[in-house]
Amino acid sequence: MSLTSRLLTSPVSLEWQSRVNLRILESRNISQMHSFQIKRLIRKFVTKQETINLVVVPCNVDIATTEALKMAQEEDPEGERTLGILTKPDLVDKGTEGAVVDIVHNEVIPLSKGYMIVRCRGQKEITEQVTLKEATETEKIFFKDHPHFRTLYEEGFATIPKLAEKLTIELVHHIQKSLPRLEEQIEKKLEETQKELQAYGTGPPSDPAERFSFLIDKVTAFTQDTFNLTTGEVLKTASDLLIFPELRKEFAKWKCILDRSGDSFNRKLQREVDNYEAKYRGRELPGFINYKTFEGLVREQIRQLEEPALKTLKTISDVVRKKFIQLAHFSFIGFPNLLKIAKTKIEGIKQDKELLAESMLRTQFKMELIVYSQDGTYSQSLHDAKERLEEEEEEIARNPKKKSFLTVAESTGNHATLREMRLFLESYYSIASKRLADQIPMVIRYLLLQEAAVELQRNMLQLLQEKNAIDDLLKEDYDIGQKRDNLLCRQRRLMQARNALVVF
Repeated sequence: MSLTSRLLTSPVSLEWQSRVNLRILESRNISQMHSFQIKRLIRKFVTKQETINLVVVPCNVDIATTEALKMAQEEDPEGERTLGILTKPDLVDKGTEGAVVDIVHNEVIPLSKGYMIVRCRGQKEITEQVTLKEATETEKIFFKDHPHFRTLYEEGFATIPKLAEKLTIELVHHIQKSLPRLEEQIEKKLEETQKELQAYGTGPPSDPAERFSFLIDKVTAFTQDTFNLTTGEVLKTASDLLIFPELRKEFAKWKCILDRSGDSFNRKLQREVDNYEAKYRGRELPGFINYKTFEGLVREQIRQLEEPALKTLKTISDVVRKKFIQLAHFSFIGFPNLLKIAKTKIEGIKQDKELLAESMLRTQFKMELIVYSQDGTYSQSLHDAKERLEEEEEEIARNPKKKSFLTVAESTGNHATLREMRLFLESYYSIASKRLADQIPMVIRYLLLQEAAVELQRNMLQLLQEKNAIDDLLKEDYDIGQKRDNLLCRQRRLMQARNALVVF
């Protein structure tokens, strides 16, 4: 084996060859990556409706296969924003001049703005430092004396000066056409910028007296919005923030729990009708209802409602806490120390008011165990219950096959007893459920909304007494300040652009 062969097959040689191949592959990947980036950059501009696309193609290549024209056609299929420019007419092969003329006459690949043909300085002329004026004169002579391209010059489709004139006219027309849409876009952008700027608010002033006033305004606006939130009024800092739709939803669920509880109680009695006499009847004869039995049944049903009521309380407490914190984010955006203090106070107030509300609800249910109602209220409820029961009995009489609480009671021989029991229980439960349907939401609203808002206002206003802490409270997030400055600059630019459009 020769020395050369041994070197090429040695590990060192193979490693060196692999490195060379790797470099070649890397070079190709870099080239492909650059090509992709260039295409992406070009596409970023040609997609905009305000852009006039200039497709520059040498005369000595097939225009139909050029990638530049394909990209322009993808983004501008009708060719309304595309102008074709043919270059290097001096390099056209003999016999193909007619094809070039047809292209410029817009007969091959039609474009709304058509085509122009120019002859630029070659490398030799650039090296010899031929001036633009001399090059322009040379170009003019070339087209005037050319047997095929002379017609294009006479028709105004050739030379760089004619191209400049064409572009000026097209640009003016394009601007006039784009002005209404451009004005609309500017107005939309300006509105978005102002809305975003309003969300960030104004930055803290540098003057100490003004800083204190700024803090007062911030805290006052926040506390006022907490009241507006709890009363359903429009908020200044977050007009889309609402709390009552969610509260109504939860209170409606509580009302459904009360209604279902009454229905389930009736079904339970129906299922246990055979055991009723043995379980609840004392020394009284059939048909008589013992009042202690009545109280026991009512209390049992009331006790089952306490936990759902407390669950409703905790759900609404979480809703109120979430809404208050969202409001704090809107009110103190860019001021992390103020926001942190507000969130801490909201959490503390939430826990205190929730515990107090829970205590009041438990007290309410203890009071409900004292079975009570005004005589007139109960008499009216009993009258209404009798009417409903009579209607049900009439329906059963018309349709004997229909099963109900009463038909089951008749089959067990306890019809009179259970009929009276149902009337009494249904009458009283109707009163108690109406009372609970209103009382529970009222306790929750009073403590978790009204009282919480008052407490939060009191705690936040106490911050104003700590004048030494003003600078710390108004310490602004750097990113927020930078964002506000950028928005202000954008707002100024958009307003200048809008004012400039008025001239047109």
